[in-house]
Amino acid sequence: MDTTPTPTPDTAPRDAPRPDGRGSGTGTGSGTGRHRTGSTGDASEATRTTSTGSRSTTGRPTGARRAATGRNASARRTTTGRSPEDMETTTRRDGTAADIADPADQTADTVGPASTSRRRRTVLLLLGLTAVTSATALVLGLLSWAPDPPEPARPLTLAEGERLAAVRVTNLRDLRAGVRVTAGTDAARIELVGWVDWSRSLLYLDVGGPGAGAERGLLQRAGPMLVIRPDPAAVPTPAAPPLVPPTDRWRLHRLAPEAKLAPVLDLLLGLAADRPDPTRTVPGGGARWLARDTVAGGPVDVLQAPLPAGTPFAASTAPASTASGGTAAPAPIAGSTGTDPDTQARYWLDQDARLHKLVTQLPGVGPVTMILNRADRPTLRPVDALGGRPGLPRALTDAEQGRLDRLPARLRAQGGATVTLTAPMGTDTNLRGAGWLSWTARTAYLAVADLGLPDRRTLLRRDTAGLARADLPAVAAGGGTAEAPGRPPLPPPAGAWRVFRTGGDDLSLLVDTALAAGSVGQSGAAVRVREDVVVGRTVDVVELGSADARLRYWIDRTGSLRRLELHTGAGVWAQLDLHPAVVPRLPPVPRPAATRAPRTH
Repeated sequence: MDTTPTPTPDTAPRDAPRPDGRGSGTGTGSGTGRHRTGSTGDASEATRTTSTGSRSTTGRPTGARRAATGRNASARRTTTGRSPEDMETTTRRDGTAADIADPADQTADTVGPASTSRRRRTVLLLLGLTAVTSATALVLGLLSWAPDPPEPARPLTLAEGERLAAVRVTNLRDLRAGVRVTAGTDAARIELVGWVDWSRSLLYLDVGGPGAGAERGLLQRAGPMLVIRPDPAAVPTPAAPPLVPPTDRWRLHRLAPEAKLAPVLDLLLGLAADRPDPTRTVPGGGARWLARDTVAGGPVDVLQAPLPAGTPFAASTAPASTASGGTAAPAPIAGSTGTDPDTQARYWLDQDARLHKLVTQLPGVGPVTMILNRADRPTLRPVDALGGRPGLPRALTDAEQGRLDRLPARLRAQGGATVTLTAPMGTDTNLRGAGWLSWTARTAYLAVADLGLPDRRTLLRRDTAGLARADLPAVAAGGGTAEAPGRPPLPPPAGAWRVFRTGGDDLSLLVDTALAAGSVGQSGAAVRVREDVVVGRTVDVVELGSADARLRYWIDRTGSLRRLELHTGAGVWAQLDLHPAVVPRLPPVPRPAATRAPRTH
């Protein structure tokens, strides 16, 4: 008789039975703790089996109980040989529970992290060994590396010769470029920064360096005409000039014969031409390929050759014609660009025949290095003395022609104006002046200063009787500075006045033209040069007159004359600025006997 107490019925909820007859719910076993995953029905039934009965308390046969026990044992034997990760993967794939009560499972859970840590240390050790080996190989490679030997110098190929011959044509086609030049050495060194406009033969530079001398400051050159804006207090190192140049303190300048700046400027402007240089492609001309290099604009070839024909000192070094019609190698000259490889110019030239750098020697100057920035190409504006910014000349419209025709009546109705004179009359004569002009009285009275004589003034009075002048000290003639003189004193001071019937110089012609503008119309074909701005007013710049006496009238939209310009014999423009104002009474000056008019100021 079975005396085993009847177990308490299992009241825990169970999941629906699985197709294979096993439960899939989660339960607890006797003393084994909570299972982590899978179905626990087989284990729960086994723990509730009695030791004397042939049937389980759940009514399952003993054979079924043994089969389930065998399956669990088989699963445990299989999983004990796997890592914890493999066991988890298998459990998630087949949905069966792992029996963590088995000692083998507890051993696998304990050993797994230690094995992973050992593998991680092994991988890190292998990576470290690889890094050390790579570094050692790199160091050994650097110690044993040697650069490839440079290519030897050689004569130019036909393509290279054609590119060299086209350098100046390319410069003219590209119009402009930024430049940085160093000329000379030590205390005589000159540094230039700015732009060159080959299309208009125009230079705009800031001049510096220890050898700059009187030219330190801003410089503009248009063809042969050179104007400077000296700045003795400027720092020695030059900087790019302002794109819109200052309007004051410009003066016509002549470089001394021994000045080192002159040949450098000539060379800069000489780097442009409208046709290739045929001597560049002549075999035996001395041109050679030297090396390859890289500049800011990209890869270039370094070529060695004499300076092109038409540039300073090139005439002495260009190939000369022989009696047989061939060419002979040029004879070298000391310190120049002859056939000696050490004295020839070197060109940094790209594949499009654009020059990026030029290194040469100029007699009396020394080494010269020119660096061209091909991407820095702003439109340059010449100063007023060189004609001002470029325009598109055209015929006058009806409105512009009407304002020009009505100008005399407009000026007479206006009465008069204060005037400011800026007149470069020659390389040694730069005049500044201030005063009054009356169209009703047809009288002009000015105090004129010469920048070369800052302590002296010339009083000039023009009326219907003629022209009178008097030279006085600056303090007795209105004061001010040579750059900005004061208006002449009223009444005119007593002094040695010189009276002339007419004036024959450019200053007299400019003043006479300004007075005549209020009485008679302008003759000759008129051309509108451009639109401009003066004292905040928009004006039309109208040019008329002959080639020997070109005049420009700056007329605003109300019909008032704001400026009168005269193209002087020195090849530059003199300006007389007019500002409408009430003009004081201008008394006459003593009139001694008339003398013959001088030709120059």
